[in-house]
Amino acid sequence: MWPGAVADALDRFEGAFGQPGRYLNASTVWQPGLEVEYARDDLEEVMLHLPRGARRDLGRLVARIDDEFERRTLPNPWPVNASTVGGWWWSRIREH
Repeated sequence: MWPGAVADALDRFEGAFGQPGRYLNASTVWQPGLEVEYARDDLEEVMLHLPRGARRDLGRLVARIDDEFERRTLPNPWPVNASTVGGWWWSRIREH
């Protein structure tokens, strides 16, 4: 991780959640690695390395992000290969 990785990931979610409906684009210009799923991956990675207290604090924020992401996306009706997809957030359908 790089300095500011958590702030960057949170900024991507803030921008995406500021959009209406299921359109959750994290960048005005499409660029691999800037989507919200990548931001969620970054948060997951950071939480693995934080001390217990900081992990708990960030975890509460991530739980709210997860709730909103799940609310604004749909489950994928097609079988998803768990070995090729990351966290559950990669198996959700959102508008692009």
